[in-house]
Amino acid sequence: MSEIDILSFGETMAMFVAEEPGDLASITRFHKRIAGADSNVAIGLSRLGFKVAWLSRVGADSLGRFVIDTLEKEGLDCRHVDIDTAHPTGFQLKSRTEDGSDPVVEYFRRGSAASHLSPQSIVPQLLNARHLHATGIPAALSASARQLSLELMTRMRDAGRSVSFDPNLRPSLWASTQQMVTETNRLAALAHWVLPGLSEGQLLTGFEDPADIAAFYLDQGVEAVAIKLGPHGAYYRTHQDQGFVAGVPVQAVVDTVGAGDGFAVGMISALLENHSFAEAVKRANWVGSRAVQSRGDMEGLPTRAEMSAELEAANASGLAPTQDRVPTQMPCGSEPARDKA
Repeated sequence: MSEIDILSFGETMAMFVAEEPGDLASITRFHKRIAGADSNVAIGLSRLGFKVAWLSRVGADSLGRFVIDTLEKEGLDCRHVDIDTAHPTGFQLKSRTEDGSDPVVEYFRRGSAASHLSPQSIVPQLLNARHLHATGIPAALSASARQLSLELMTRMRDAGRSVSFDPNLRPSLWASTQQMVTETNRLAALAHWVLPGLSEGQLLTGFEDPADIAAFYLDQGVEAVAIKLGPHGAYYRTHQDQGFVAGVPVQAVVDTVGAGDGFAVGMISALLENHSFAEAVKRANWVGSRAVQSRGDMEGLPTRAEMSAELEAANASGLAPTQDRVPTQMPCGSEPARDKA
């Protein structure tokens, strides 16, 4: 039996968050954190009790050591993170907002160590993981990282593992919109569960309606699709079922970055615990609502104990996540907000 529940991969950057509102050019005080949509999901799943392996690459610098130390403190297995002596760890600057609007984010990642990820980074024992989560971000970093994404997803699916995919579009990293659409859809077709935002799905498929977007991916061999509708909730469709799950109201939106990552954490964790797709969407909406109520990309992602406590408190209101279960046997894909980093 595999010692790894979930394999995730991508780029984790250092992040310097402004400690006060204003133009980044005028800010003099920043708080150092980490950022990365792929690692946000990995952290969220680790907090829920899953054994998560992280495949990445960082520079032989202080920011790289900071990234690894932070991820290991979150419980991630970082034994297969390569140290690159020739290329630096990427980083970003993030503004602070007080009104719930999207913060300004400036990236310094071109030529980073993670952009030099390649299929050579694949270690055989990682392929024993029972689930692979992928996003479209590594594929946008470079041709070699894109090949890594294709090979990992292909090999894991061929081995009977379940695979989830969040497009997480980053148009500025691609040579053209057409290349982004073609390559992202190529990856999506290798997944069992595809988790786009509505605007992403519209751009990738050319369809406006969530039902048509979902049908596009089902026709490509995907087993289920959940389309994020922001505060309105999510629409889901499988080959047997479809429906809409309302969003979870929050008192105040503090930081929108990472909401989609929280959604992915909820979906993946619930599906790997054998919940129905509809129940998984309900949990996903709840975890996403947690994410937007905390400052930071992954700070609001709950632990298993916190989710259990919220479940008990919210049962009467009907806003609770799905029934809490400890990770058990993983299915192999048989189940009939926004992210900046």
